[in-house]
Amino acid sequence: MHALLRELLGSGPVVTDGAWGTQLQAEGLSLGECPDVWNISNPQKVFTVAHSYVDAGSQVILTNTFGANGVRLAEQGIAEKAQEINRRGVEISREASGGRAKVFASIGPSGKLLLTGDTSAKELESAFAEQAEALAQAGAHGLVIETMSDLDEALLAVRAAQATGLPVVASMVFDSGKARDRTLMGQAPEQIATALAAAGADVIGANCGQGIAGFIHICKRLRSATDRPIWIKPNAGLPSVVEGKAIYSVTAAEFSSFVPALIEAGASFIGGCCGTSPEFISAMVSKLRPRSGIPDG
Repeated sequence: MHALLRELLGSGPVVTDGAWGTQLQAEGLSLGECPDVWNISNPQKVFTVAHSYVDAGSQVILTNTFGANGVRLAEQGIAEKAQEINRRGVEISREASGGRAKVFASIGPSGKLLLTGDTSAKELESAFAEQAEALAQAGAHGLVIETMSDLDEALLAVRAAQATGLPVVASMVFDSGKARDRTLMGQAPEQIATALAAAGADVIGANCGQGIAGFIHICKRLRSATDRPIWIKPNAGLPSVVEGKAIYSVTAAEFSSFVPALIEAGASFIGGCCGTSPEFISAMVSKLRPRSGIPDG
């Protein structure tokens, strides 16, 4: 295990951060607008989101770089800005952390399918390698490959991230099948955990896709298949669309009430995904403080 991971986990479960997309929308990001560009055009608002999570008690925060791989940025016509966007994303989160939290940089999916030939393994690996290297050079403490639906794409990203020497988190979406316990491509948690561990991911997890109650069973199954730390970031339930906006009905108190069960199921890192906010993180910290040794204030 990486020394940094050992240090973070030494005092118990680690609280990560919550959603970025919905928080940036609250700061004025328009639907359909590329959030990653805000690292250049609206850095203060990105800083506000990152800083709010640190103030809420996050021990690990991410970066506003989820869609900042060359494949996704090319669709916006700004692939040449990939390195600058990723560098600024890390710099903003590091500045916002003020040394109070570690910065694990976000690497999201390409948005294209290997299965249908929309992209190639070579193109993806090149894009992920460029992004991972830029994030590492900017000073990220770790890399989080998240919201992956295709194991093959996740494995390419893990390989690219590993080359940096930083701790690598690999997190998949389980939202398919009758029990919502499969990836889009049909893999079960046990298959995912085994494959990602074999590929060298240091932390294995699940995020997005569904509300927190559904993550308890997924967490148990990931835990049963690997000895790697488990990373969990559920949504605040499933949204309903009201006047063109996604509305999440689960409250911070309801969300945090599931935290003890997730710890019992084997989670090592816990945060939130879509619809969660600093309020959710504060509630989770309050729930975990007796266990984790997170100091007051």
